[in-house]
Amino acid sequence: MVRLHAHAFTVNADGSGAEQFFASVSAEAEAGYIADSRYRYIAALAGDVLAGFIAIRDRSHIFHLFVAPEFQRQGLAARLWQAALAAAPDLEFFTVNSSPFALPVYERFGFVKTGPRVEMHGICFVPMRLALT
Repeated sequence: MVRLHAHAFTVNADGSGAEQFFASVSAEAEAGYIADSRYRYIAALAGDVLAGFIAIRDRSHIFHLFVAPEFQRQGLAARLWQAALAAAPDLEFFTVNSSPFALPVYERFGFVKTGPRVEMHGICFVPMRLALT
């Protein structure tokens, strides 16, 4: 599912230069994250189809939040975010490295930019933070 959204965060439209990033989100890498206690995944299914998922690293950083194209604009990202929040009621903040495409979504969630757009390893993102207290 991550590759479906690559156009939203790769510096080059063809994904060139982002090979290190793509290796970090391969099926093997994702299986490693799922097995690692530092990561928590919450999935949304439509029958047997993965509609979207959120992954939280170290309890307070949104590592991934993706919704399959056919399930977008139906509030699924917000429901996944609410589930992640509910799973960590004692936190003071959350962080995320948002793709430029997803900035409006995170701003609706209450996140604010904490720095300028960053280009690294062929991808681009904007660091953001949400204070919960």
